[in-house]
Amino acid sequence: MKGHEAKMPRMEDILNLPVQDPPCAEFSAAQIKWVKVEGGRQGGDDIALIPFARVDDFVKGESSNAECPASFRIESRRKRPEGSISKPRVDGYLEYTLYWCSYGPEDYRDSESGMGDGSNIKPASGKGSRPGRRHMMRGCLCHFTVKRLYTRPLLALIIYNQRKHVDKSGAPCHGILDQDAVGTRAMYAPRISEELRQKVMSMLYVGISLDAVIQHHMEVVQGHGGPHNRDDFLTRNDVRNMERLIRNSSHELHASDECSIKVWVQRHQKHVFYFQENSGSEPFILGIQTDWQLQQMLLYGHNGSIASHSTFGLKKLKYPLCTLLVFDSTHNAIPVAWVITSSFVGQGVHKWIGLLAERVHTKDPRWRLNAFLVDDPSFEVSMIREVFQCRVLLCVWHIRRAWMRSILKKCCNFDVQREMFKHLGWILYCTRNGPNAMDAIEEFMQVFVDQCAFMDYFKIRWLPTIELWVNGVRSLPVASPEPHAAIESYHLRLKSKLYNEQHANFWARVDWLIHFLTTEFHSSYWLDQYSVETGYFESLRNKSFLTNAWFHAVHIADVDVILGEQNLELAKVISQTDRSLAYTIWNPGSEFSLCDCPWSRVGNLCKHVIKVAILCKNRQVARPLLAAQVYRQTLVSLLENPPDDPLVLEHAILHATRLQQDIKGLEDLSNNGLLQPLPPEINSQLADNVLLFPRLH
Repeated sequence: MKGHEAKMPRMEDILNLPVQDPPCAEFSAAQIKWVKVEGGRQGGDDIALIPFARVDDFVKGESSNAECPASFRIESRRKRPEGSISKPRVDGYLEYTLYWCSYGPEDYRDSESGMGDGSNIKPASGKGSRPGRRHMMRGCLCHFTVKRLYTRPLLALIIYNQRKHVDKSGAPCHGILDQDAVGTRAMYAPRISEELRQKVMSMLYVGISLDAVIQHHMEVVQGHGGPHNRDDFLTRNDVRNMERLIRNSSHELHASDECSIKVWVQRHQKHVFYFQENSGSEPFILGIQTDWQLQQMLLYGHNGSIASHSTFGLKKLKYPLCTLLVFDSTHNAIPVAWVITSSFVGQGVHKWIGLLAERVHTKDPRWRLNAFLVDDPSFEVSMIREVFQCRVLLCVWHIRRAWMRSILKKCCNFDVQREMFKHLGWILYCTRNGPNAMDAIEEFMQVFVDQCAFMDYFKIRWLPTIELWVNGVRSLPVASPEPHAAIESYHLRLKSKLYNEQHANFWARVDWLIHFLTTEFHSSYWLDQYSVETGYFESLRNKSFLTNAWFHAVHIADVDVILGEQNLELAKVISQTDRSLAYTIWNPGSEFSLCDCPWSRVGNLCKHVIKVAILCKNRQVARPLLAAQVYRQTLVSLLENPPDDPLVLEHAILHATRLQQDIKGLEDLSNNGLLQPLPPEINSQLADNVLLFPRLH
């Protein structure tokens, strides 16, 4: 040893090793710099430190070895709780996992052919005969150990005991380097990949038959020139096994809903980014994100937007559901995470939002979010802004839809409906300070005092939180209408699937909700994206949700919109299916526009309202959005009351010029996610408040 230029580190030096985090989705041993350790039980083994969160990426990368495709199984696993050791070793672990190549350690090549002496029949690992796997055992000794360090829980120590895929004689035992394996399945990985398994499971969940799955797979394999890996050898038996697994699966893993949830969490740990059991002081919280959802978040969330769709199922489900959505290239919403909680989701966001962001940044440290849309002003905005370093916008889709549907249901006169809807919009964007905001509400309730049914609903459901909403609109920039149609489309799709009467007996169980979301509902969105990417299975997609109102709005010709510049109270849009018919939009250009088309008359956001809003913004005619009206009111007030003193006027011009520059600077800060909201004490001192209305990109 003394003659060596570099001395091998001892095990007690491992914490001085660099933590390696290759900048790619999956990585293998070839992309890591290994160090041989001196002495101890691991003497002579290769070791390296990586983030614990990237262990799965390493395992996947190692399984994709071009010369020896493999599948590493967990041979043994041990865990110990924090605080269980008073003086832990430097390599002491919280979790210990031994991964072994699935082509070993047993060797049945000779025994299967009847030529061996039986000396290799007893498994080397003491795990028994492994029924059903004898045909693939070829004595491979490749294995490695992963330790989640006791003193550094965020780090994993990888100990590679045998990096080569060889048997006890030192010869290659599978893959292209093994001459005996050439032309057999031993050239490839022993099992289909997790990606193909999820693909086939999704196809089965959406109702594609076994024969259609096999036929489609054959077409794909032929398309890339024949079989190249284990996935290309998918058999009817593989699909039949997965079909049987789906048929025999059940959401009810235990008679008790709480116990059933815990069992599900234990079985699907890689899909759970946060779990907190219900207790006397803490609410139930479960955060779910599948691998496919994480991929969509990485793809469409980068330099894009995420929107919350919260409090779904307050009346029918045991606990409400919150969904985080991204928007794809066709402006459709894709669910990338679900949070089920027994409390208001916005109040517990600090517990799970950081862990969700960590999952994304672990996969891609360069990933950056442009904007986060909250549909409830009670969200902990400062925490979201801190975690994602982006703008946080308030989305009024939820409150707009709730008010509109209630007015249409409880008030029969259309003229009264549109006036009530317009007044509610002005309350939300009230420009006065706190006490006078309540005066505006009182005035609204007196004007429409005869609308008893709606007033009773408004007092119970919205009056306790209306100031929270008004203050939210004051302190946060408000999201433009572009994402509203996509969020509404997701809402209607979730509602149609979840509230099917055949599921009514299960609504009170959270384990059923989890099972439904992660199987059938998840698979329907997988099919949409797969169909868009490949062109397959277009006929199986639900035509009702292929596009949303925004998509249809941008395909309405400008000449089909009639804007009366003399009468800013209404606009007309010619029907795209019946050219003799024109629909009327009242209060055009506003977030609280109302259309008389059938789709709008049941409380939905229609393409005509969106088209008119787009045109009003582009042409700067008709009524601007309510937030912009507030801004213009302030400027008009200044213009109508210029100072008489020439000296004061000169100073006013200077201030106005500086203000223009300051506003441009504020826009730049907001675009970079650095603009903070005004504190409440400043808001309360303002008679009028300027609201920004940024456009989403």
